[in-house]
Amino acid sequence: MNRTHSKPPQPTGMALAAAIGWVVVTFSIAPAHGQDFVVPQTISEQAQRALARFSRAAAIAPLPAPDDIDAWKLVQARIEVKRAAANTAVVKQYQPRIQERKLRGVPVLDIKPQGGKDGNRVLVYTHGGAYALYSARSRLMSAVPMAHDTGLRVVSVDYTLAPHAKWNQITDQIVDVIQALLEEGRTLNEIAIYGESAGGGLAAGAVLKMRDKGLGMPSAVVLWSPWSDITETGDSYSTLKNADPLLYYPNNLENCADAYAAPADQKHPYVSPVYGDYSKGFPPTLIQAGTKEIFLSNAVRHYQALDIAGILVKLDLYEGMWHIFQVFNHDLPESKIARKKVSEFLSQHVGS
Repeated sequence: MNRTHSKPPQPTGMALAAAIGWVVVTFSIAPAHGQDFVVPQTISEQAQRALARFSRAAAIAPLPAPDDIDAWKLVQARIEVKRAAANTAVVKQYQPRIQERKLRGVPVLDIKPQGGKDGNRVLVYTHGGAYALYSARSRLMSAVPMAHDTGLRVVSVDYTLAPHAKWNQITDQIVDVIQALLEEGRTLNEIAIYGESAGGGLAAGAVLKMRDKGLGMPSAVVLWSPWSDITETGDSYSTLKNADPLLYYPNNLENCADAYAAPADQKHPYVSPVYGDYSKGFPPTLIQAGTKEIFLSNAVRHYQALDIAGILVKLDLYEGMWHIFQVFNHDLPESKIARKKVSEFLSQHVGS
């Protein structure tokens, strides 16, 4: 992996505050000028207004060094506080039933939508946040609208964040949750999995691990802007570097990648599933992404790896949209269209 770029100082003091602001400011405070990124006229008016609020300074702020446990704890705790109001609003809007549980010792939020269909189908959710940020609670903004629009019970896995755990332990936690659902009487035909960003890479990696261990696989996989290669590999990491309003690799995503997996492990298929051998089988997969994100190459490369192996896979790209727009801007017309397509895909491939 090429790491010859110059590195800004590691986040201590004011720099750490900036790192925390990377998450908070980007999604909640509108810069006065609104000119940091090109706003295309080919997206909805609502999306244009949302995009105009993103800040370049917030996006490129550094995150803690991979092994700075105390700094990560501080960032993680403050994100939870800062995102609480937005997630409370989502729950109030959709009124789901949410139960805290543990499945094989792994904490989860069991989310049942209002008016959801009584049935056995379950959608396991692995949240995003570059493996080192967010939680099942602070990503209700993804899981709750998804439960509502699909009508499915969503089991959101509150996996241990990096650097407090590494990739092998974290993928095991996802496998354990699925195994626990089977022990409760579900079948693999009734279980699907979805994840966004790092959660997309985690979902795919965990399914590959299940397959390789002879445990079978869920009936379908949905990946939103998956971090399918956590190394800085792929054309769009360079070509969209200055266009992406959310993602930045040097000392930001790079630190998260190193916190999750040692550099020598970062191209392991369970870590970066774009390198998986899909000739051995994989569930039907839907991949969604936007044309304004550096993870665009991840989506395209992952699609090609599946398609070449003969796996049923659909690549669904959104003009002018940014990384996981379906999550932080869940009420946009584009977000509603994306979830509608997910619902239709799951209806086709998940048993009742």
